[in-house]
Order: sequence, then structure tokens, then C-alpha cells
Amino acid sequence: MGYFDGWGADGCYHYTGEGQTGDQRMTRGNLAILQHVQEGRALHLFDSVARGVVAYMGEFELATDIPWYYRDAPDKARETRSVIMFRLKPIGAVAQLGEDLAFTPRSEDIVEDVEIENHQTERMLVSSKTQEREAERREAPLVTAYHDYLLERGHTVTRKKIIPAGEVRALYTDLFDTTDHILIEAKGSVAREAVRMAIGQLYDYRRYITPTPALAVLLPSRPRQDLIDLCNVSGARVIWPDGSAFEVG
Repeated sequence: MGYFDGWGADGCYHYTGEGQTGDQRMTRGNLAILQHVQEGRALHLFDSVARGVVAYMGEFELATDIPWYYRDAPDKARETRSVIMFRLKPIGAVAQLGEDLAFTPRSEDIVEDVEIENHQTERMLVSSKTQEREAERREAPLVTAYHDYLLERGHTVTRKKIIPAGEVRALYTDLFDTTDHILIEAKGSVAREAVRMAIGQLYDYRRYITPTPALAVLLPSRPRQDLIDLCNVSGARVIWPDGSAFEVG
């Protein structure tokens, strides 16, 4: 699990680093690939074509512009971890074996406005699987309700798609109130873990948006005052539904 080798649109072969569990580190075999030119080692690539059968693809070298990048991927236990992806450039003619990948890392940040459609969530850790499923179930209609509430008041609302430089996985904000220039992160639970995660996501997203937006955490009900204070001291207001309207704290 967690290996996504194949050809990118950049003409490079994207090769997953060494390590099947936990975050991969630039040690041992991975470090050997990174330093293969300095150490005078050639890189020869083989592709698995059947169980126990491999085919020789040819000689490669590490790309000099973006030699490697991180990507999130599941390990063999299906836990999300960070893996190293090497960009290997072919030397001369090579066999075009392996899959074509639908991504290529860019050297600059990409920030786009996108339509609010199927709601995507980042996994939130809470105290039980039942709570986690309930939080995810409650989040999507909460976002829809606040989106509609803003539209009824004449606001323009979208969401941001962010791909940081050197990465391939897009980050999606929940809502972006263009009218008031507010970045909004929703959570389907008022648990401390949920609120802390929302704050972290807002700070992550905000770095890529110019001019710097105001921040808000959207929750399904009024959280305890301590968590409102936590959001406020972090520079974020808190929004929750109150009948047919929404309160701000």
C-alpha cells in the first residue's frame, strides 16, 4: 500500500521512496538515491510486470529542479503517512513501462476559486469512530446551510483550491466569503480536537491567500466559552446556527 509509481506529464518517472510504515525519511536507500550523482552511482529502474517478474526500464538520474517532494499516502495498515516521491529523468531511450500519473508538482503555489459542490472533508480525530462518523455527517449540511444563509444576504461565496509549490495534493477550504473576505473552516463537532484542527487548517490555508483574509470557525452549535476564547485569541471568530440565523462569537 502507499506506492504510486508512474510517468508524470513532466516526462519524469515518479518513484516512491523506501519505507512501508510511518512517514518516510531521507535516510538509507532514500538518501542513496538523493546522493547518487555525488557518489558516482548509476540509477537503473525495473518495473514489476507480474508476480515475481520484473522488466528493465533503463537508466535514470534525479531531476535537478525538483528532485523530490512529499505526498500523503496510505501505508499497509491504511493509515495516512507522508511519502517521498523522487522525480527520475530518463538517460537516453528507456522502456515506457508503468502507469501514467495524472499529476505533476509545480514550482509555484496554485490558488484558484472553485465551485462549492461535493463537500470534501479532512479526517478529524475524535474519541471514537461513532463520533467521527457523526461529525463528518453533520459537517456537509452545516456548510450548505451557512452558504445559503450568506447568499440570501447578497454575499458572493466560493471556496479556494490550493496546491502548494512542490506538492500534488490539492487543499480545499470549506467556504470563502468573498464579500467580507473571510476564510471559513467548518467542523461537525464542538469537541476541542475539532476546534483545534479547524484553527490549524485556517492558518495553513491563510498563508496562500492575498490579501490576508479574516478567519472564522463554523460549528454546529455554540461551543463552551473556553473554546470561543481559544478561537478569538487565535484571531478567528466562531459562527454557529441559532434557529434560522447564525450567531457570531
